Amino acid sequence: MAITVKIPQFLEHLTDKTKTVEVNGSTIGKCLKDLVKQFPQLEKELFDDKGEVFYYMDIYVNDESTYPETLVRPVKEGDEISIVLMLSGG
Repeated sequence: MAITVKIPQFLEHLTDKTKTVEVNGSTIGKCLKDLVKQFPQLEKELFDDKGEVFYYMDIYVNDESTYPETLVRPVKEGDEISIVLMLSGG
């Protein structure tokens, strides 16, 4: 099952400037594990010590936020996963 992951610009240096990566998996968590398998250096940028996506990132599927069930959210053939850095400030 092919799912596309859009690589944000702030992580492209870890994917040899690749902007999209094809991954396999039935959930976002499995897809992100496949992404890390292809680009191991992404693991420390995406996941905390507990294996959760860092709190300052949001994962979208087809332009819809997957919070709070991010890693267990099912995906299907043709879905597009986006990694978004959440910004805040005052």
